[in-house]
Amino acid sequence: MSTGSVSTLVVVGAGPRATGLLERIAANSPELWSGKRELRIHLVDPHPPGPGRIWRHTQSPLLRMNSMAEDVTMFTDETSTIDGPVRPGPSLAEWAAQFRPGGPRFAPYAEPADPRVLPELRTLTGADFPTRRAQSAYLDWVFRRAVAELPSTVTVEWHRTTATAVTGPPDGAQQVHLTGRTAPLTADLVVLAQGHLGSAPAAEHRAHAAFARRHGRFHLPPEFSADADLTGLRPGEHVVLRGFGLACVDLVTLLTEGRGGTYRDEPDGTLTYLPSGREPVLHIGSRRGVPYHAKTGYRIQGPRPALPRHFGPQAVDALLAEERPLSLRRDVWPLMAKEIGFGHYHELFHAHPERTAVPWPEFAAAYDRLEWYSDAMTHLVAGAVPGPDDRLDFEALDRPLQDLAFASPDDFEEHLRDRIARDVARREDPAYSADLGAFLALLSVYGQLPRLIAGGRLSARSLAEDLDGWWHGFFSFLASGPPGFRLRQLLALSRAGLVRFLGAELRVGTDETTGTFTATSPTVPGRTVRATALIEAYLPGPNLDRTEDPLLRRLHRTGALAEEVIADAGHTHRSGRLTVAPADGRVIDPGLGGPHPRRIALGAPTDSRAVAAFARPRTNAPAFRQNDAVARALLRALDTGTHPGAPGAATERLDADVSVGAGVQPGEG
Repeated sequence: MSTGSVSTLVVVGAGPRATGLLERIAANSPELWSGKRELRIHLVDPHPPGPGRIWRHTQSPLLRMNSMAEDVTMFTDETSTIDGPVRPGPSLAEWAAQFRPGGPRFAPYAEPADPRVLPELRTLTGADFPTRRAQSAYLDWVFRRAVAELPSTVTVEWHRTTATAVTGPPDGAQQVHLTGRTAPLTADLVVLAQGHLGSAPAAEHRAHAAFARRHGRFHLPPEFSADADLTGLRPGEHVVLRGFGLACVDLVTLLTEGRGGTYRDEPDGTLTYLPSGREPVLHIGSRRGVPYHAKTGYRIQGPRPALPRHFGPQAVDALLAEERPLSLRRDVWPLMAKEIGFGHYHELFHAHPERTAVPWPEFAAAYDRLEWYSDAMTHLVAGAVPGPDDRLDFEALDRPLQDLAFASPDDFEEHLRDRIARDVARREDPAYSADLGAFLALLSVYGQLPRLIAGGRLSARSLAEDLDGWWHGFFSFLASGPPGFRLRQLLALSRAGLVRFLGAELRVGTDETTGTFTATSPTVPGRTVRATALIEAYLPGPNLDRTEDPLLRRLHRTGALAEEVIADAGHTHRSGRLTVAPADGRVIDPGLGGPHPRRIALGAPTDSRAVAAFARPRTNAPAFRQNDAVARALLRALDTGTHPGAPGAATERLDADVSVGAGVQPGEG
């Protein structure tokens, strides 16, 4: 390496997305990093590298993942369609096995420092739903492994602080300004990988907060559950929770078991909740009025279906070739539904042929020819699948309380408890493994959508209402629910009177006379619930106008990045996401009229929508594909100095909080 020949990369954010990018830099270095230059990588994050903020160790040990340990990986595999090398690595379950006697060892080996995590890892099976602390330990190891695999000419330094701004001309060095530092970091290239971000409350939430202040009540806007301050809720206080997804489940856990309550197993397999007396009373409702479906607790029983089949690259090509704006529900969803249906019926016919009436080849041949919503498809499925419970009906799934009304709250409570109990039983019974076949196809569909979105054919209205609205919610409802034991706990809390169900199409209001929040639902006509606390039990979405991230907020307000805005046919959609170039993630700078040559953004806040930083093995994860493409582009530019500006323009090295060399754990040295 020649003296003074240095390239510098600053990565803002050090969580799973940044860690995945670092893993891809290490994997591609043998091909693309000559070693003639020194590469200095600066990571900027107030939270530890690897887990970052969302998966940091310092959160309640009661909080768990909604994925089984065998379904979590940070590594590419044989399904990954990437230009760089595939470098397999252990799933969370495989990694945890090393802590059992005689288990395999994965370098760099180190036992977790928290004595409460190690016993969990020693007993963790592939079908267990791990604590978030276990995932934190896994992500910490993935980070250390990635650093250890970097060439000797590449160093990584972690700055335990917040990046507040990035400045600099497009043809020169970039200055990344940090909290508590007078001198900025100077970089050739900057990657923004902050992950999921909080945001200031929207107008509705500000109004509710003002109401709460006037009357001495409690209000919580959308917030990450681990960060929520719930200490203001009093024992026995009546609370409305709006939202019935994962955030709601976490909040319920923190407000019950987190306040000292316990569960007792009964001989009939049910749970009984034993309160501590410090719990509030929780009234839960949402648009659907039911909790997300439980995650499946079994493995696929038949051969794995070859996906994609009906909604793959060729189908996307055909859609992009259309000379008209596309509607996701009208033009795309029928193909998506047929793909999901294929996964469902493939598993049903192969794993449970006794519940089918025709041979699979005959069914598949007819299925391939027919449109999902055709009368012929309905006739085919009705004749080939005798049991209604084995048929896939998306409309019934999507609106389980549609047109249902109950005479009393007790009648609805009984109905919903029965529904939840049946859902948990189905998701734990391998006889219904066709549901998992549909889930695998859902993941395949999700992986095809980024290219369709990048093609720009979806209309503004469809992007807003169908993609970011309906599809995101429907996908989460079917595929991203809680473990079954959480829903059994919910049933126990309902029987104990500490959780009460409000219904669908929930409407929340305020009553100045009584100083209470009100909740109504057409599911139980005529009922109004009054509460002294309101929790918005869902996560904050991306919003550049209200983002809590100071760097993105400043770039947005100074016009140095563009919000995704799509306008057509009198409709304008502002998604709150920052716009990036589809090929390499470069930030679109309105002042330049195109991509900024030195700034890249990845993950949750961007319009790429490749959000999940880790994935289920063997699903060709979109985030892994994106990480690989960006890592290769970064290495080419940084190795040759061919990015705009003089080679080696950014060579200043500042003292960092932690210097991370090969095999050195963050926080040491």
